[in-house]
Amino acid sequence: MPEFKELFQSADWKSEKHVPVIVAPNSIAKGEMCEVTVGIGKEVAHPNKTEHHIAWAELYFHAEGDKFPYQIGRAEFRAHGASAQGADTSGVYTHHEVMFRFKTEKSGMIYASSYCNIHGLWQSQKPLAVE
Repeated sequence: MPEFKELFQSADWKSEKHVPVIVAPNSIAKGEMCEVTVGIGKEVAHPNKTEHHIAWAELYFHAEGDKFPYQIGRAEFRAHGASAQGADTSGVYTHHEVMFRFKTEKSGMIYASSYCNIHGLWQSQKPLAVE
């Protein structure tokens, strides 16, 4: 069996619809609030149907010199069209995009992960400089 870390997939989000896209500044001032948006399917739309959808997205920040990353937040996308009448009958669909805000006094790496109910775990990362 593979280790858990080996189950995460990564690719260029411009051509792969499952990769979490991190939209964040390249740098912030020390202690400034950093706004980060994580979305899935920015260039290539990801389906959002009962049978194929993004279930959740998470955001972590690993500050330089720290042993472990900090979990900034997690969002679950729960509405995928299902209702008591069956799959894709409700007309209610969650959009798989979420915004997080945090502040830090250290530079580091922003990590995002997401889960597709058909294609598994996906990840991406983006450096953040603190000036």
